[in-house]
Amino acid sequence: MAKQQSAEPPKNPVLDEQDSKIKEKLGQIDNKIMVMSGKGGVGKSTVSINLAIGLSLENFYVGLLDVDLHGPNVPKMLGVERGELQRRPDGTVGPVYYSPNLKFMSVEPLLPDKDSAVMWRGPLKMSAIRQFIYDIEWGKLDYLVIDAPPGTGDEPMTIAQTIPEAYAVVVTTPQEVSLLDVRKSISFCKQVNMPILGIVENMSGMLCPHCGKVIDVFKRGGGQKLSEELGIPFLGRIPVDPRIVTTGDAGKPLIAAYPNSHTAEAFEKLVRNVINRTQAVAAEQREKKVQEAGEKS
Repeated sequence: MAKQQSAEPPKNPVLDEQDSKIKEKLGQIDNKIMVMSGKGGVGKSTVSINLAIGLSLENFYVGLLDVDLHGPNVPKMLGVERGELQRRPDGTVGPVYYSPNLKFMSVEPLLPDKDSAVMWRGPLKMSAIRQFIYDIEWGKLDYLVIDAPPGTGDEPMTIAQTIPEAYAVVVTTPQEVSLLDVRKSISFCKQVNMPILGIVENMSGMLCPHCGKVIDVFKRGGGQKLSEELGIPFLGRIPVDPRIVTTGDAGKPLIAAYPNSHTAEAFEKLVRNVINRTQAVAAEQREKKVQEAGEKS
């Protein structure tokens, strides 16, 4: 009797074509950074937006991809809630422009109404995120900053699978509850082989609007202590600043609205550290590939 061969799963030509196109699009983007957090309410979107703007102010071409499909806050916080996608003569679609150096994509411009709820299960969310990459003409970018929802669910998993060369920036607040969840995010990154650029400690002390002194509302230093404990670089701390709330609601991110403020300086330090870390990690990965090639030959 002939031995029965194990059947291979049938190939999907549509998915194969998408994968090829995604790889081609990602090849035009030098650095892909997913900003993630273990829990909600830690200011992850604020960090993502001010990081993207800060990079664009350093004369880098930057894309900002909002994959928080159920709570897309990026358009509101950029002041471009009903921004339109760029329809091109060749039929392709480009992301929404915020400035000459910064463009973004979110599910918000695709919704019929700003109050429309996105009621999608996993497969639909995964498909939408893939479309944000292969259907959108991002062009040549120095950085693609990806604002992911909290946790380690469908959206971060899809990014890890679709953009295997992405880096992670993990946002936390100083208190223990947030730090416990950050450990899960770090475990996620290790399991999917995603290099971690570092940890950001947000809401790290509050600047008193009256006396200018720092008040430790949510403790201080927890994120830095965790980074030292785990051997992960510390990218910086961002204080609680009441202007972050008002500028976010007004669609004028703080780093652009108050460039000379103490908080803007903190974001600028974060931007410089991210630039240095991406360059260092890229160099490490190049060296690793050279060593692996040498061992095979």
